[in-house]
Amino acid sequence: MRDPRDGDAPARARRGVRHLAARVPLLGLPLVVVLAAPPVSAAGARDPGGRLPDILVLCVDTLRADRLSSYGYERPTSPAIDGLLARGTVFSQARTVEPLTGPASASMITSRFPHEHGATRNGLQIRPGLESLPKLLARRGYKTAAVVGNWSLRDELTGLAEHFDHYQEVFSRKQWFGLFNSEATGDDLTAAALAFVEEHEEASPTRPFFLWIHYVEPHAPYRYWKEFGRRLQLDPSLGMTKGDRYDTEIAFTDRQVGHLLRGLSVAGELPEETLVVFVADHGESLGDHDYWGHGRYLFENSLRIPMGIVWPDRVPVAEVAQPALILDLAPTVAGLLGLPEPGGFRGLDWSPVLRGETEAPDRATYYQAHRGTVQTDHASRRARLDGLLEVARVTRHRKEVLDVRDGTVRIYDLARDPGELENLAPPGTEPSPELVTWHLGVREGLEAASDLPPAALDAEAVERLRALGYLD
Repeated sequence: MRDPRDGDAPARARRGVRHLAARVPLLGLPLVVVLAAPPVSAAGARDPGGRLPDILVLCVDTLRADRLSSYGYERPTSPAIDGLLARGTVFSQARTVEPLTGPASASMITSRFPHEHGATRNGLQIRPGLESLPKLLARRGYKTAAVVGNWSLRDELTGLAEHFDHYQEVFSRKQWFGLFNSEATGDDLTAAALAFVEEHEEASPTRPFFLWIHYVEPHAPYRYWKEFGRRLQLDPSLGMTKGDRYDTEIAFTDRQVGHLLRGLSVAGELPEETLVVFVADHGESLGDHDYWGHGRYLFENSLRIPMGIVWPDRVPVAEVAQPALILDLAPTVAGLLGLPEPGGFRGLDWSPVLRGETEAPDRATYYQAHRGTVQTDHASRRARLDGLLEVARVTRHRKEVLDVRDGTVRIYDLARDPGELENLAPPGTEPSPELVTWHLGVREGLEAASDLPPAALDAEAVERLRALGYLD
């Protein structure tokens, strides 16, 4: 490996990614950007000389980037996650494309925007037959699996099981004050994921696997974990805020991430043939802008997510400070493996940037917000068209949001006003031509999705999703 700061390193290797100097005091990282080695050949045999990597996608529900220690939070909520991210490339300006679990998860695996894959609201299934990262990998010999614990990710509500050989729904714990088994806590999901890996290795030790595990915490209602409250130096006798409980949920999930990684490790280190993606599906409002929850507004607290890729000796220890999206993950993983990108992927392949072959692009990024879960009496077409709430465009530090219900525009300078407290758009401001074009494209996609089946929610599903805060 060569340090790109060396005099003989190509200049292009110094562009696009930068070292994590801002996080060195916390994580103990060296002041260096390591160039990635050439990717493993996708056609290579699974052997020590050219085996395809096992791929693990760790997704944490409702996780705000700014509540992780490695993203600058003052509380030590995430030592295991911090340690993982310190070994790879972190996207410090990553966002989801819609702050809702079902749509965001479908976008992650298909690299399509919600109005393109069709699952714009919880309870609406994605279009059948779409290309996806797990399907692409399955054709290359991978065993593909998902372990999920959020009720909104049930296959009958999403149609996601089509994309996996093994789709395991874990609803083993009574959440929401013991009303019903609607979720799984992190220890259940970790155990299920490790059981899959163990069974797979026993049955097919030479076959690579792709595993997506979706942790539910820190989704509301935010449980207080006493053990982690002590670690975070919280004193319940002084009063406990929702934000405090949210932090202990992160700390609990962080421990589960640590357990999972240790279960996969060899001598305390990830095997060289393991590629790990860490991401959140969306963030959380936590009372900002007088709103609790997520999904209905496109503020940064719900859009911004932690995102990183770790592949020992192949992905550099670096930070990408340009805008990235959750739908970039599929083409980037494909690019790192040297696989041709299939048609239909809308995300950006960052692998040339990570290999120092090109500069990170300075691109405009686009977003959409929809109502939560579809009611059972909604027709499919009406559910999608009437569900659209906001669309947005971000270019550098300028963010423009259009409320499609009343036509009002909000404009923020994210560099000067990261909390989006000052709307710079005077009353009567018209949306930019670019945002108008995006809005029209989203509506056209919703119209085109009118042929998809209606929501498949029975009374039980409605009540469970209502408890999760997903019904209007």
